Formats: sequence, C-alpha cells, structure tokens
Amino acid sequence: MPTEFIVSALVTLLVIVDPVGLVPIFLGVTERLPPPARRQVAIRSTLIAFFILCGAAFAGDWLLKHLGIGLPAFRIAGGLLLFSIASEMVFGVRIIRQAHEAEAAVEEQVRNIAAFPLAIPLMAGPGAITATILLAGRTYGDWMLLASLIAVIALVMASCIVAFMLSKRLRRLLGVTGNVVLERLLGVILAALAVQFVVDGVRAIWS
Repeated sequence: MPTEFIVSALVTLLVIVDPVGLVPIFLGVTERLPPPARRQVAIRSTLIAFFILCGAAFAGDWLLKHLGIGLPAFRIAGGLLLFSIASEMVFGVRIIRQAHEAEAAVEEQVRNIAAFPLAIPLMAGPGAITATILLAGRTYGDWMLLASLIAVIALVMASCIVAFMLSKRLRRLLGVTGNVVLERLLGVILAALAVQFVVDGVRAIWS
C-alpha cells in the first residue's frame, strides 16, 4: 500500500538522518558564522544531501545490477550497516564520532562545511544512501511510489532546515538529558527497522 510505504520510508529516513540529532553538530561547525551565513549553510547542505539521496533513489538499483549485486544481498548488507549505526546511537558513540568528523572538517575546509561534513557524511551518509536504495527497490518500478519516495526525501530535508534554523531554541528546549534520551530511542527504532531489512533479504533469497 502507498500509505504504508510512505510511512515506512518517512520513519526510516527520519531516524537515520536524525535532524534533531544533527543540531549540536550544526551549532558546532557554524558557531563563528554570522546568522545570514548560518542560514546559507543550512539551505546549501540540505540541497546537496537531497540531490545525493535522489540520485541514489533513481540510479542505485541500476548501479547494483551493473555491479552484479542482487537486491536481497544488498538488503542484508544494508540492514547490517543500519544496525551498526543504530548500535552507535544507542550506546552514544555516534555523536562523539560525528563531532570529531565535524571538527576536523572545519579546520581543513571552512568554506565547504555545507558539503562536508553536514551534507556528507552526516545527512546523506552511508546509512541514508543505503536506506534510500533499499526503499527504491521496494517501489518495483512504480513511478507513483518512486515519486512518493522523492517527496519523503524532500520532507526529511525540509525538517533538517527547520531544525537548523531553530537549532539554538531546540538545544535549550531539549537540554542534555532530552538529547540523550531522543538519541537512544531513535537508535532502538532504527535497529528494529534494520532487522526487518535483513529478514526481508533472507526471505527473498530463500524463496
């Protein structure tokens, strides 16, 4: 059903991209920028991530076929990758790793922080790209479902812009405890979705 697909895609990408969880990173890499420049970074990074994920949705399956990789195998590998990301979220490793990546990127290339590390690898990282390819594979060539997936990607990116624009307010509202609890909860949800991807891949191979 289109509604079930849209809900599944929205939950999956929201959990993986984690707009609220990116707020501390965004604040860190744009701390010395004036408000107009901070807004430009927010918009540019989300646009870059949007086009990367759209490219994965349209060309990901084609690339897999040319590499000789079956979709069931990619579902299993993708599910395992998503599960590793989920475990990092649950145990609090992901925030630390992302913070180090962000700090290193700012030191090396201040002018391109919108592309790296915000768009890549934090927003359109391996997990988001993998999930997008897997979700596109579930459309089975149905352009209506594929258009729905693109709309979901746009909605997730729009939520990132909103989170970045309201970053200082969100940080004060959630506090340290709220951010930690949200990160753990999203990690558990992502782990369940990752297991489902693996189960679907095993069923496809078995059948």
